[in-house]
Amino acid sequence: MNPLRPIQTRRKLNPIFFFISIFLISTIPFSYSANLDVDHLYQQWNFMPSQAGKINVSKSQAIDFMSIQFNSDGNYLYINEKKKEEVRGKWRYIDSISSIALIPSANTIRVFQIIKCNRKELVLKNDQNGFVLQAANDTTGLLSDYRGILGIFILIFFAYLISNNKRGINWRIPLVGLSLQIIFAFCILKVGFIRAGFGYISSFFVQLLAFTDEGSKFVFGSLVENTDSFGIIFAFKILPTVIFFSAFTSLLYYFGILQKIVWLFAWIMRKAMSLSGAESLAAASNIFIGQTEAPLVIKPYLEKMTKSEMMALMTGGMATIAGGVLAAYIGFLGGSDPEQQKLFATHLLTASIMNAPAALFIAKILFPETEKINPDLTVSKEVVGSNVLDSLARGTTDGLKLAVNVGAMLLVFTAFMALLNYIVFHWIGSPTGLNEIIAERSGGQYEGLNMQYLLGMIFAPVAWLIGIPNVDLVMVGQLLGEKTILNEFYAYASMSELKNSLLLTDPKSIIITTYALCGFANFASIGIQIGGIGALAPGQRKNLAKLGLKALFGGTIASLLSASIAGMIIG
Repeated sequence: MNPLRPIQTRRKLNPIFFFISIFLISTIPFSYSANLDVDHLYQQWNFMPSQAGKINVSKSQAIDFMSIQFNSDGNYLYINEKKKEEVRGKWRYIDSISSIALIPSANTIRVFQIIKCNRKELVLKNDQNGFVLQAANDTTGLLSDYRGILGIFILIFFAYLISNNKRGINWRIPLVGLSLQIIFAFCILKVGFIRAGFGYISSFFVQLLAFTDEGSKFVFGSLVENTDSFGIIFAFKILPTVIFFSAFTSLLYYFGILQKIVWLFAWIMRKAMSLSGAESLAAASNIFIGQTEAPLVIKPYLEKMTKSEMMALMTGGMATIAGGVLAAYIGFLGGSDPEQQKLFATHLLTASIMNAPAALFIAKILFPETEKINPDLTVSKEVVGSNVLDSLARGTTDGLKLAVNVGAMLLVFTAFMALLNYIVFHWIGSPTGLNEIIAERSGGQYEGLNMQYLLGMIFAPVAWLIGIPNVDLVMVGQLLGEKTILNEFYAYASMSELKNSLLLTDPKSIIITTYALCGFANFASIGIQIGGIGALAPGQRKNLAKLGLKALFGGTIASLLSASIAGMIIG
């Protein structure tokens, strides 16, 4: 039956529905690669058995000695070269094409649900076990590895297009800043002893998560051990990490440890990029503390900072994340597996470090410096608390406020997303027949027209630019849209659900997306910065309001640049 036929038999179509329909249908090819297209089933697949939500990124973990060949005549061949084992049998579809049955003998049948099937990936699920298989003849990796180069040039060009003073750009700063990004990424991800050092730091974060669990168990008891409900995990495992890490960061600041680390990063960026001391300190501070706390480090300089310096301050706040929520994201993406937590801790730390120089040089493209700068690198002596206990108490209180704020935002944003989904599904998707088209084209991944699909369509080209494999463009586009329109917390939560449901399984897509979502670049952050920084420097409030949208754009570009670079280095 023609899926467009219902349009002819229902009430007259509103012109706005017509144009929306044309736009969405024209973008369907972007989502086609993510379909449940069983025509790709008939080939050889290499196994990478994986539990839900876990990824293997090391080549040594790829089980390339296990493969299965599906033939169109209903026969299959399973080979395990390590065990010198070959199994031939029959296969058939069950419930149309949503499940498959393997029949190795007359008395044995194994049924698997088909989660994904495209030219690159086949994902099967049997009870709680997930199996990720990769096409043996896949040749798409090389192209996507170096697509990020194109993405880097286009992203920087976009920043150039909206610069307020194109002729005033000092191109030495972007060149050095981009070089620092690449150097940081290569050293952390590829240089053995540096990667090992960051591995120890990541292990320290993982251990702190374990300490948080102990505190949560004492307060909430057995609720902490219930891992079947995402709501319980979030309320009793994720949010407590925000509180604990806020208190821990406050303690590091009280003892002056954090200031020394910040000063070191600031010194490197100031010397390399010839920037002012204030903006270098702010960018370095944003690696470890939030966009409202980092300005405290440069509080004495705020009122006298130039517009270009304020742009650097705001863009740095948009491009990086705070230590407290960093721990929460590690819990989201790593689940309860310490090795997975360590993996994502390393990448999130790397992303935050890479984003600091990226934010600075993008800010200098958006708003070049034309005034004399102050090179002073003196860190504010202001401490949090009068003693150790007071510092812990203040950090705990601030963390509690942040945790409650995060929980409230997620509650409201999730409800608001459900409201918008209802509107577009029933008021647009149903009368236009788009729901049926989208459900069929996406292989059931999307039930019809909803905000996730819309965001995926809009941001899919961005996902393509940063090197995301074609089969995951819409899913990652959805996450990028959620991060920008709502916030990164919501996006990481969605990413966790996609991983756990075995819809997002490609290690490269997962790692690149981890970098791309790392930052506070969303519309709510504009108000947060105007309120937070404006309270410290009332004379700058007008500049903060004018620069807000550009800072959001700059922070987004900085995160995307880091994602592109990381994707190419990881390969």
